Amino acid sequence: MVGKFLQAAPGKIRAAANAAAADVGGIPVSCVVSDAFMWMADFVAEELEVPWVALFPGFPLALLAHAHTDDLRSRFGSEDQVMPTHADKLLDFIPGLATMRVCDLPEGIIFGDTNSKFALNIHSMAHRLPRAAAIVLTTLADLEPDSTFHNTYSLSLPIGPLNLLSPPPSSPDKENCLPFLDSHEPSSVVYVAFGTFNALPPAELAELAHGLEDGGVPFLWSLKEEIRSNLPEGFVERTRLRGKIVNWAPQVSVLSHPAVGVFVTHCGWNSVQESIMSDMVMLCRPIFAEQRMIGRAVESMWGVGTNLDSGITREALVSAMNGVLKGDNGKKMRKRAVEIRERTEKALLPGGSFSKNLKSLVALVCRI
Repeated sequence: MVGKFLQAAPGKIRAAANAAAADVGGIPVSCVVSDAFMWMADFVAEELEVPWVALFPGFPLALLAHAHTDDLRSRFGSEDQVMPTHADKLLDFIPGLATMRVCDLPEGIIFGDTNSKFALNIHSMAHRLPRAAAIVLTTLADLEPDSTFHNTYSLSLPIGPLNLLSPPPSSPDKENCLPFLDSHEPSSVVYVAFGTFNALPPAELAELAHGLEDGGVPFLWSLKEEIRSNLPEGFVERTRLRGKIVNWAPQVSVLSHPAVGVFVTHCGWNSVQESIMSDMVMLCRPIFAEQRMIGRAVESMWGVGTNLDSGITREALVSAMNGVLKGDNGKKMRKRAVEIRERTEKALLPGGSFSKNLKSLVALVCRI
């Protein structure tokens, strides 16, 4: 499927560019902007003799890791023995990745199926992106210094979380999550959500449930109906007075609610940015891809959470929840999240760094 997509994509992009020009009376295309994963758009930009701008919506340091795939394979190899031999080694030979370990890397770089269609496409993207006129990054202020990318890309333009550049969407609260939160004290509720496409192993899901029960804290858990069969027998009934399980929660509204004190997350990039912009502390359980790098950054680079990357046990979860909800460490983490949010809001103001980068992007796209 991936191979067929890659084969068909250039023709589809070329047809879309021709259609766009026709729709505006033949005004020629001035720039091709694509998702970075659609790196083959550069072929069309070359044909049209216009710049190619790539938007990378994921974690910027993961992009940097992919850019250094060949260096990493040269140093560590790309076989199954990489993990037991080199798992905890730091990537301090790559500027910007000094706090990352080999085991934090996404699959397909030096472990996992490095020859899958997906891994090969990402590798091709990494080779092609240095040709882009600019790389647009979606990130919070100062999380990754701009200089980190200067040696790899001609121009990187961090413009902040895209959801902050438009009015917040109206998210219906069909399962009454917010009234539930309204009934609890400030910073007392644990919010648990692992995204749409992420699932814990059944045994670990049960440990998470036991931890929530043993911790004695109120919780809001976004968990699909079909997965609930893996919950411990009697868990829902025993915790019904202080816990609420829903199929879906309006996450931005939940994270910004004063009753929520900690977010148990899979470390999806959007979720982490939403969390920090809500001054929220995180307990991270990354599952795959760039999530491990993000979880490592949350704990070791930014200091806004605790990383449970070895897996969730009830004892570890109770200890981590108590540390955040009842200890001074949680207050320190929240303070750091506030500082990042304030810098990001400042960067988004007229004259701020994100505002300037957005103007540079517009100038490049319009060829002003």
